[in-house]
This record gives sequence, structure tokens and C-alpha cells, in this order.
Amino acid sequence: MSSDNGPGDGGAEGPPPEQLALIRESVRGADVPRAKPRTWRGAALAKDRPVARVLVDKGVLHLDRYFDYAVPEELDADAQPGVRVRVRFGAGRHRVRDGRREGGGLIDGYLIERRDESDYAGPLAALAQVVSPEPVLGEELLGLARAVADRYAGSLADVLQLAVPPRSARAEKRASPQPLPAPPAPDAGTWARYEHGPAFLDALASGGSPRAAWNALPGPEWSEEIARAVAATLTSGRGALVVVPDGRTAARVDAALTGLLGKGRHALLTADAGPEKRYAQWLAVRRGSVRAVVGTRAAMFAPVRDLGLVAVWDDGDDSHSEQHAPQPHARDVLLLRASLDKCAFLVGSWSCTVEAAQLVESGWARPLTAGREQVRRAAPLVRTVGDTDLARDEAARAARLPSLAWQAVREGLRTGPVLVQVPRRGYVPRLACAQCRAPARCAHCAGPLQAQDAGALRCEWCGREEHSWHCPECGGFRLRAQVVGARRTAEELGRAFPAVPVRTSGREHVLDTVPAAPALVVSTPGAEPVAEGGYAAALLLDGWAMLGRPDLRSGEDALRRWIGAAALVRPQSDGGTVVVVAEPTLRPVQALVRWDPVGFAVRELAERSELGFPPVSRMAAVSGTAEAVAEFLAAVESPPDAEVLGPVPLPPTLPGRPRRPGAPPPGEQWERALIRVPPGSGSALAAALKTAQAARMARGSGEPVRVRIDPPDIG
Repeated sequence: MSSDNGPGDGGAEGPPPEQLALIRESVRGADVPRAKPRTWRGAALAKDRPVARVLVDKGVLHLDRYFDYAVPEELDADAQPGVRVRVRFGAGRHRVRDGRREGGGLIDGYLIERRDESDYAGPLAALAQVVSPEPVLGEELLGLARAVADRYAGSLADVLQLAVPPRSARAEKRASPQPLPAPPAPDAGTWARYEHGPAFLDALASGGSPRAAWNALPGPEWSEEIARAVAATLTSGRGALVVVPDGRTAARVDAALTGLLGKGRHALLTADAGPEKRYAQWLAVRRGSVRAVVGTRAAMFAPVRDLGLVAVWDDGDDSHSEQHAPQPHARDVLLLRASLDKCAFLVGSWSCTVEAAQLVESGWARPLTAGREQVRRAAPLVRTVGDTDLARDEAARAARLPSLAWQAVREGLRTGPVLVQVPRRGYVPRLACAQCRAPARCAHCAGPLQAQDAGALRCEWCGREEHSWHCPECGGFRLRAQVVGARRTAEELGRAFPAVPVRTSGREHVLDTVPAAPALVVSTPGAEPVAEGGYAAALLLDGWAMLGRPDLRSGEDALRRWIGAAALVRPQSDGGTVVVVAEPTLRPVQALVRWDPVGFAVRELAERSELGFPPVSRMAAVSGTAEAVAEFLAAVESPPDAEVLGPVPLPPTLPGRPRRPGAPPPGEQWERALIRVPPGSGSALAAALKTAQAARMARGSGEPVRVRIDPPDIG
């Protein structure tokens, strides 16, 4: 069955110890005798290339290789490279049928190639079934998946689970539309506002492959600008791929592409479409009927033919980071595609990530920005309220909003809607004693108490209600809010402005758009709806809650969320005003006031270069029990320039809360170590970690160890 193992070996428990040496030699390319295939069943084989090399769908590292199977004569026509197949695999289940031995249970896989001979000298098991004659795994997609697996120390099977959507038989039977001719080159449109915008479009239309880090001007024009970049790429006869953070954003780009190019020229790949429709769209892309794709994270693997442009919008959004193994980031996958396919690359956002700044700093990409005068014309006026102002403000002591914020709301409501951004959802997510400021905790489990609605206290951990709370420190009975949620803020604003409608947008219910009529729109970060004609004003409350997170990216993330909300406000010339409640002297606040996210990212990059932090260095996180982490680190043959930081204890997973990737199971104490290497050693570190993890799995070590390359949070 395998080029390394015989049939019945290599199941979930791994190959027997006596075969490990042979496996290692075959991986190194040692000379192994080739043989004509024989099968357990003795079935008639295909006359031409009777050996099928198969990737089995088992995402474990010690089985991350191809296995050889014999091709029965009756499956010869359908068993072509790229199709889905089913094979018998594993040592756990053997049976005898009609006097012939059949080994292992049925498992899905992909047929990678057909060969004349096998490296394995023993008898081969035959392909059990060709699931579908549709070739879904082409050479380009296979090469990309292998590159992603190597970069993230993962298995090829895990990457393909992310790259190839589940099959729908009805979608496969449906004929894809005929491809449309290339559209004419679009005019520059609002790209003319950028210093090199028209030249960027001209390069795409002429078949060039420019690489740019785009700092988009505030306002709604960004979606049309992406659509024009896609149209220019299609003009050259090539394909384009755009990856955005969520379905709402994808819908805006979809509408812009439809308005510019008409229907039938692009595919929308999002989870909202449903499995069958999404698979049909994916097939249309793979068959070449559609040359442009816009979609969310999973679309980063879309098999666009003759790829000419890959673009990612708002690459700092957490949604771009895949939560399933090996947890790739959409930006990095598109960077790999740009290198493998030698196509154009565009990373764009109203803000600017440190990774985008590094691409420009290294010379790999060019900046695509507007001049300062153009930025001033497009951006709203930003004003700040700091701790000193709050201390002197009677209104701020009596309520949460300072006088400047009340004034901005009143003036904004005269001409349109006002946006209020609150860092926390819910009513009162955090409470404390009003007298001594001690956190309010549950008497049963010591979990934090929160107010789901007015007057009701509930434990965030165990869910029990608390009806007679008193402070164990000072005996007080009064509570105050440490952090006020979106619903409580909406309630307070509704009382202050009784004649104005109040709308909320958050995780439970996210609004897409709001009309231009005066209204208060209370939203959590990332859920801000788009207002027709733009918001008249915006309040960014509790800035300390975002800046106070103990994370390397807290300042960068806070600035990105603030700018994402402020970009929805009208320009200063139309009266647009933004009030941010945060200390004015802090660097992210100053960058917002000056509307200079690029300058902030460049300074962050310089500091991280001095300290050796990502993205300048490559880093991996290893987490598990203390014994498992120590054993794993001892087995890793890290590059000579690798540095181990830690291990340190991980915060426990709270009861009733979802478990984060890499976090310990509830009730267990884990540790995490960070391994850091300088530029140029990232591939060697990933290979060493993958080898150590594969050996650990092959031995059947009981304690789990989680490995993640480039963790988004290093705390």
C-alpha cells in the first residue's frame, strides 16, 4: 500500500519501530528497489501506469507522505491525478472476503500521480473507489498546500482540508458557465487620489506584477478601488483573488465588482452561501469559467487560473488567522502565492500593520499612499479626552461621557447618525466594589460577576445568580462598573437623548448599514455598520480597555479599530468629528489624531527590530504540560541561532468559556515556551519542529504538545 510500508501498516498508531529506519531512508531519497505492483486481491490491473500515489486524509505528521496503491482495470479511466479516492488504510481492521485478505478501514484521499512502478517491493492494496472523476487537486494547488504545510510545520492533509471544500455531487453535475472575454481596462477613478495609483492600475492591465502596501483613504471608496484593481488584472487575461475579513466586507466588494464588471465575471466564496452553492462557485473557478474571486479566509486557497493578482484587505483583522491546523494566516498564504505564481500582490487597509510596513522596509513591496493634503481632505477631525480632562470634567464624573463627547453627539445628531464604539459587549461586563474598588466575585467559585441587565448579577464562570452580594474586603454593598458594555451604553444614551432612536450592533446582531437619518449607533469594534453618506460624528470610548491589554500588538490593534470606525465618519470639511477617550500623549492616540498609521507601524517595526520581536524574527509557540514541553524541547534539533524563551504558565481555560487554540483543557495547567530565530532561519525552525512532532506522534506519546508557528499573541 505504501512506498514506505506494506499494507496493514501505518495506521493511526504509526508504523512499527522496525520500519522507522526504512521510512527515514526513503524520505532522504535512499535507493529502494522498484517492483511491478501486485495486489492482495489479485485483481486485473490497469495496463498503463498501474500504480497510484495517494495522499491519505490523515492529518498526523508521521503519516505526512504518499502511499502507493494498485489501480484496478475497472477504475483506470476515472483514476486520474487530482481526483478524490477511497482506500483501505490502517492496521486495526482486517477481514477475509472470498478467500482474499483486505486490510484496514476505508479512508478518503487524493490521487497525486500515476506511475509505472512502485518503490515498495511487496503486494499493494488496490484503490477501493474513485469518489468522483472531477480533478479537484491541481499541481498549483498541491504545490501551494505543500508550501503552507512546510511553513507552518503542519501536514499536507490538514492544509488540503482547508483548501478543498467538501464535495457536492449535484454541484459537480451542474455545468459551469462559459468564460467571458476580458473586459476593457478601467479608468483610474478614485485611484487618482493616490500618488502612484494610476500607475499601479496600468501595470496590472499591461500584465505586470507590482507589489504594493496600500494605505487606503478614509471613506467608502476602498471597495470600488479594489474592484478596479481586479478589473485591470482581468484586462490582461489573468485572474485575480481578493481575501477580506468577513461576509459583510465581501458583500461590499462583490457589489462593487458587479457594478463595474457586471454579473458572471467573479465568484463570491463565503460560508454564508451554503455548502452546495459554495462548492459550485469553487468548481467554476477551478474549471476556468470564472477568473476573479472575492471571499473570506478560506478563499485564500481558491484555484484561480493564470493568477495575476492576490489582494488582502485589513490584514490585521483576527479573522484572517485560521483556527484549524496548521493555523495559517491569509496574508502569509497570499505572499506564498505571489512568490510561487510570480503575480502582483496588494495588502490594503485604512490602517497599517507592522507586517505591511516590513514588506515596504525590505523593498519587497512599494508604498501606495496619498499625499498629506489629500489625507487631510478625506479624514475627519479627531479630538481627544484624557485622564486630566476627565478629572476636571463635572459631566464625566457624573456619567461616563465627558462634556466634549456630549457636545459632539448633540452637534452630530443635527445632521446625521452618530457612531459610539464601545470595547465590550453586554451590559456591565466587569463590576467592582464602589467603596474599595475590589473586584466583585462569585461566592461559590470566585468567578467575576457581571450584570446581564439592570439589577441582575450573574457569575461569568459558573452562571449562578447573586442576589445578596457584599464586599468581603470592606463589607460594602454598592457596586460600580469597571467596564461598561455596549447595551448599558445604549441605555444611558437613550435616556440622555430620548427623542433619538438608538441602535446596537455587536456579536449577537450585526447591522450592515444604517440610514442617513439622525440616530445613535452603539457598536463593538469590528461590527460598525456603514452609514449612508457617512456618520456625522463618532465617539471612541474606554480607550484604556484596548490599550491596556498585555500583548505586543495592543497599540497596533487599538489604532486599527479606532481608524476602522473613524474612517466611516464624514470628512472634516463636511463637519465630521471623532472624539477618542484615551490619554492624548500615547503613541496610538497621536497617530490617530494625525491620521498617520503608516508612521506608527514604521516606528513599531523599528522597536521590534531592536528587541528581536516578530515580524522581524520568526517565532514558534510550544504549549502543553510542563513535562511534555520539557521533553519536546529536548528532542527538537533547533537551528544554532534559536533562542528559547520560557516556559511560563498559561492562563487556565475558564469553565463555560470556549477553548482557544493552544489553550489547556479546562482543569489542566499548561505551560508555553517560545522559540525565536532571526531572519533566514524560519524554515529550518519549522522543519525541526515538524520532525520532532512527527517522531513524538510515531512513538505514541500520551501527553499532547501544541506547536504553532507565528502565534498571533505572544503576551
